Amino acid sequence: MRISDVLNHLRGDFPHVSHSKLRFLEDQGLITPVRTPAGYRQYSPADVERLRFVLSEQRDSYLPLKVIKERLAAMDAGEPAPGPSPRPAPDGPGEDSRRRWTVESLAGTTGTSVEFVESLVTAGVLQPSGDTLDGSAAEVVRIVQRLTEHGIEPRHLRPLRSSAARHVALVDQAVAPYRSHQNGNGGTVAGELAAELGDLLARLHTTWIRQGTDGTV
Repeated sequence: MRISDVLNHLRGDFPHVSHSKLRFLEDQGLITPVRTPAGYRQYSPADVERLRFVLSEQRDSYLPLKVIKERLAAMDAGEPAPGPSPRPAPDGPGEDSRRRWTVESLAGTTGTSVEFVESLVTAGVLQPSGDTLDGSAAEVVRIVQRLTEHGIEPRHLRPLRSSAARHVALVDQAVAPYRSHQNGNGGTVAGELAAELGDLLARLHTTWIRQGTDGTV
């Protein structure tokens, strides 16, 4: 089948998959469609399932392409297909959000190098408090790992980090009056409102990004 047919098969589960994404995965050696004499790519049903596996591992497990490629090589060698990797739980209220990471422990947990984590600190993408990083740092590292696979380096993310800081200040300004209430539940109301406003700002940002990228494929 042609690349347009493959996209039609995949977009039900992966709405944002694109021609360029499939070509990138081919360039990285994760998929090898045959070529017609005229040079057009032709994908088999097995190719489509292979792509589905790659995209699922990226979306659901945040696995870097290097690890996915190793899994595919093992499957090609006749080993059983691995089960789905558990998606890291988002850091939220509770023990995970209070966890502190050292650079070394964060690198070990995310399967990256100490040098990579240090580069995120240098770029301002991660902001340590003393010698440790907060619980959300693991999620940040996994996302940035994915971005670097597409040539987006930590230094490119500085404006995004600065923008997030401005959004936090905006939310803080909006909830400040509730924190000053003396009725005993001002802190609870402020926390709930901060979470709601943060979610709305994140959704607005995502909407604008998608609006701007819809015409780039």
